[in-house]
Amino acid sequence: MTTLWDTTGTAVVKALAAERRKAGSVSSGLALTLVVVVEEGKVEQAELAATRAAAEHPCRLIIVVRRRPDAPEARLDAEVVIGGRLGPGEAIVLRMYGRLALHAESVVLPLLAPDAPVVTWWFGEPPHEIAHDPLGVFADRRVTDTSLAADPLAALAQRAQDYAPGDTDLAWTRATLWRALCASAFDSVTSTATSAQVHGDAGNPTRALIAGWLTTCLGVQAEVVDVDVQGISAVVIGLEDGEVHLSRGDGSTATMRRTGQPDRTMPLERRELGDLLAEELRRLDADETYAAALAAATGVEGLPERAPTRTHVWHDPTEAADPDPALTVS
Repeated sequence: MTTLWDTTGTAVVKALAAERRKAGSVSSGLALTLVVVVEEGKVEQAELAATRAAAEHPCRLIIVVRRRPDAPEARLDAEVVIGGRLGPGEAIVLRMYGRLALHAESVVLPLLAPDAPVVTWWFGEPPHEIAHDPLGVFADRRVTDTSLAADPLAALAQRAQDYAPGDTDLAWTRATLWRALCASAFDSVTSTATSAQVHGDAGNPTRALIAGWLTTCLGVQAEVVDVDVQGISAVVIGLEDGEVHLSRGDGSTATMRRTGQPDRTMPLERRELGDLLAEELRRLDADETYAAALAAATGVEGLPERAPTRTHVWHDPTEAADPDPALTVS
């Protein structure tokens, strides 16, 4: 590991090249560049999750920690690690102070793996508009997590307003196992759905997205039902000749009940953050199913037809009346 204090972007590039030569690393073996934007207090969690994802997807990991844009002097501290605590690949941790934090792309762009897709993940409150953050503008895929917002449902609505193909959200990734259970319930069901309900805690964006997905798949308006639990507790689908009832138990399983059939116990694990991120890195094209579910959940139409590219819009959190959360740094 090489640690650089009060350094420059050029010095970081040279340190990476030197570390790669020592380790015998070749950039042609990298599947992508993963850029992680995180505040100082969550760096350890982000590193653990990114390391887990990098073990499945060889990547160059760049962790960007923005610090105090109002600091009087710009400063850059960096760590360059290859084959160490951040997994088997190449990793750079960048801590940026002062005005440099608002121009993180000036340091990050030269560090991107050549000819490889770029995924940017904000681990924290998502940006109000991704166009405000150049780290999202140049990315092929952009991963947010509305569950970390102060108002998750408002953040979900904003994600729809700001959506471009290539966007996704870990609130949607958390719905994967529930969606798989719902789909498997119809393996032996031939009757038409007449209603759908998703039970869970109020304000849960995953609940809203599952309801949106059911609405698009079944052609009925799925309802959300508030329950005093954490997460999703049940999905109930009414049929012309009965119903399908999926409910989560206290552990890592769910019970599937279908009219006229015996109950079944199905696996339903609560997945770690790194597993969620690894799932999102498996696809680098636009997730049209997410776009349809997001549109149905928020009432914003035409999401898949939007242009996939973005143009950077300058937004200074030290001067704006509405500082963007992604740029309001620790």
